[in-house]
Amino acid sequence: MGGAENIVDGFVTHLAVERNRSRNTLEAYRRDVLRFLAETGVNTASAIEEFSPPEIVAYIKKLRDAGMSPASTARNLAAIKGLYRYLARTGVITKNPSDAIQAPKLWKTIPDTLSLGEVEALLAAPKNDSPEGIRDAAMLETMYATGLRVSELVALQIKDMNFEMGYLSTMGKGSKERVTPMGEVALEKVKGYRNGARQAILHGRMSESLFVTRRGEAMTRQGFWKIVKKHALAAGIKKSISPHSLRHSFATHLLERGADLRSVQQMLGHADISTTQIYTHVAKTRMKEIYDKVHPRAK
Repeated sequence: MGGAENIVDGFVTHLAVERNRSRNTLEAYRRDVLRFLAETGVNTASAIEEFSPPEIVAYIKKLRDAGMSPASTARNLAAIKGLYRYLARTGVITKNPSDAIQAPKLWKTIPDTLSLGEVEALLAAPKNDSPEGIRDAAMLETMYATGLRVSELVALQIKDMNFEMGYLSTMGKGSKERVTPMGEVALEKVKGYRNGARQAILHGRMSESLFVTRRGEAMTRQGFWKIVKKHALAAGIKKSISPHSLRHSFATHLLERGADLRSVQQMLGHADISTTQIYTHVAKTRMKEIYDKVHPRAK
């Protein structure tokens, strides 16, 4: 097998064809393994095979020490382990040093969530005196009402909405379609945006995308990140939040109110329920905090 580029091309093609991974996942894994091969200098199959488990762990710790988030660090490890599995299964290498490495539990940190008050303040922040404000409100409401990933939110098309039945369809990870219910508030916000503000933003242009920009293009993840930051500042939210904070809050608030874990898993589009279980820790932690704060004999 050739150099790093050939190794990565084969791995990404394998993920696309045999594992049916999404485009975003493919791009992320390509970046991750290219960084790994470049920074470690293991740019041939023989060098990859001889790279030891402690050296792989040291590389991952280096990413953490440089400030990489726990989620991104875990994804980097998953990409590296996937690369090794691919090379082993195709007979390019005969031993897999990454087999001995498990993701430390401390990497699975509890995601940032917003309180109900913070969510309400954030959702109320966009002003309805401009087409962009109406769009922003519709996007934020949809995110919190459905728990979509940011990539799924910005990829929504008009045809994905079913206003009569009260749900939307989206293509999640692994190109798996799922149907997610929406509440009346979010549906009305999106319907109002679709019937007026969207056309004003497009200014005569045509687009199949639901959430659009003045350039007539689909909203991007980076664009929505700016929207969240803008309205979080206006809402007076001090904590550092990201677009995914609304997804995390969606899951946590459902579990706090008695939703069963399997239903939340399906709405989030998690392939493995263990991924969803982290939100039970968030819910339990918050309930304990509330108890300690308000119960007269808690302390």
